Amino acid sequence: MDEGLRMALGLALGLVILVLMITKTKIHVFLAVIICSILIGLFGGMGQEDVIASITKGFGNSLSSIGIIIGFGVMLGKLLEMSGATRVMANTFIKIFGKNREEEALAISGFVTSLSIFCTSGFIILAPLMKALSKKTKKSVVALGIALAGGLVASHSLVPPAAGPIGVAGILNVNIGQFMLYGTVLSVPIILVSLIYGKYLGRKICQIPDGEGWTREYEPGQAQAEPEAAAADSDALSISPLMAFSPILFPILFILLKTGLKSAGVENGVVSLLGQPIVALALGLLIAIYGLMRRFGKSDTLNAMEEGLKASGKLMLLVGGGGALGMIIQNSGLGEYIASNIIKTSIPPLLLPFLIAALLRVAQGSGSVAMMTAASVVAPMIGTLNLNPVFAALAACIGAIPFSHFNDSYFWVINESIGISDTREQMRVWSVTTTLSGFAALAVLLVMNHFLG
Repeated sequence: MDEGLRMALGLALGLVILVLMITKTKIHVFLAVIICSILIGLFGGMGQEDVIASITKGFGNSLSSIGIIIGFGVMLGKLLEMSGATRVMANTFIKIFGKNREEEALAISGFVTSLSIFCTSGFIILAPLMKALSKKTKKSVVALGIALAGGLVASHSLVPPAAGPIGVAGILNVNIGQFMLYGTVLSVPIILVSLIYGKYLGRKICQIPDGEGWTREYEPGQAQAEPEAAAADSDALSISPLMAFSPILFPILFILLKTGLKSAGVENGVVSLLGQPIVALALGLLIAIYGLMRRFGKSDTLNAMEEGLKASGKLMLLVGGGGALGMIIQNSGLGEYIASNIIKTSIPPLLLPFLIAALLRVAQGSGSVAMMTAASVVAPMIGTLNLNPVFAALAACIGAIPFSHFNDSYFWVINESIGISDTREQMRVWSVTTTLSGFAALAVLLVMNHFLG
């Protein structure tokens, strides 16, 4: 059997086994992901030592970029909740955007945030606000979470200065101004689909934060009395909206400022340091500790943060497991096999970077790797294929959106943050959303290419 075909069959078989282990056995999802990674690596022809090394490297790489942020994020979320700041933020959002526009507000917030920070980090930072709005309005956290995640992934995937699009722009040497303009236009169908589908699924899965857990006893959008709501609102009255938002707002502002100065060619050591996501979130945590928790003692504050950290363990393992699976597939050579075989087909030129990115995305999980690999593959062929480089770049970026699943850390962050543990529901929440959004954006790109390409 051809080695490439064997690797592809190994991937398909491994993913089937993964789904069966998660849905039909008592095996924990983290263990299932690691077992699946080993099977795919061995079936794909990798040596035993290479398999273990890839799993270790993939696990470590994922957590090296997001582990500290997850830890800081869950601690911050617990402090925002305990202090009453989340209630103040929810009330403020409702006043600014009006009732029944919470999804739109979160989508816009996510879009702006992810211009300068990875969507995974952005979701963790904004998750407390999402939960507060769900608890306040009794709207399903599923609808709000999909809206927020859709806004984040739109700019993260399509609009410089986000890292992936910047990399693609550099590989294909495209005009950044045009890329930003068209990328913003193509973000609109992604956000619209996320909003429409999110609201639809929110009616099917009406899940609301309830103390330390979740409840599905509410009807969609139907507010009900909460036992301690009056007392909590009374405590929150001492917190101004500016103070409530500061632990989230200041990190985002410093990250945006760092990105803006860097784009303008201006170097500022202080801003550069404070604009690093880890440092920025640490600053937000300090603001919450000394600004929001003044009426609480040292013991209460430390206990709240440690309680938050206990909840982060599972999320870190799942994120690391997804990274391990992605690294196995990447190191096995499957990505190169997929890309080289697509080139041999006679598909329409603009679909070439899209399909390469989409298959790589499904195979190894990382959207940034998928879009930049696709761009690298088609770069030498741009002239021969008579493609507009900007639209080719956008096609590669859009291809990195569809069908996010178990090997994508963002998939786990979203589902864990909104309390979705059933595998079928997890895929409905984010795999379906990204697939619908990606193909909607592709349809708009094909129309744009017809008239402007």
